[in-house]
Amino acid sequence: MVRGIEGHRIVIDDEDRFFFLSRMGKVASATDASIFAWALMSNHAHIFLKNAEVGISTFMRKLLSGYASAYNRRHQRHGHLFQNRYKSIACEEDACSLRPVSYIHLNPLRTGLVGSLEELEPYPWSGHSVVMNPIRHDWQDREYVLGYFGEPAFTA
Repeated sequence: MVRGIEGHRIVIDDEDRFFFLSRMGKVASATDASIFAWALMSNHAHIFLKNAEVGISTFMRKLLSGYASAYNRRHQRHGHLFQNRYKSIACEEDACSLRPVSYIHLNPLRTGLVGSLEELEPYPWSGHSVVMNPIRHDWQDREYVLGYFGEPAFTA
């Protein structure tokens, strides 16, 4: 998880959101990280991923420093965009993996950005839309998440 400095926004508009997701996808591909869940909120972001060989610190550095530089140029600002270092929590690869997936994907519903599960399904700023299939991001490991619910993916 990463937060905007002093609670400030890390995205202002859809162009910022699209760039953040594009950058996350490129970094995931370049570092061979598997992203299972994510939610991009106005002043913070959650990402649940499986470490690649390069490690989470390299993934996050590439994602956040590149995004912050572009954000600052676009919005004609200087200085830090993110508060402190990102917060990471280790999770063993088993059934407990479902807890962070559901917590992260339901974040827009809990915070009122969407009003219902039906509105969350096509919501473009959460990985839930990829799991439910209205939106496709090749860099998100949809099959891994659906594997916890059964096979084939349609049944899950």
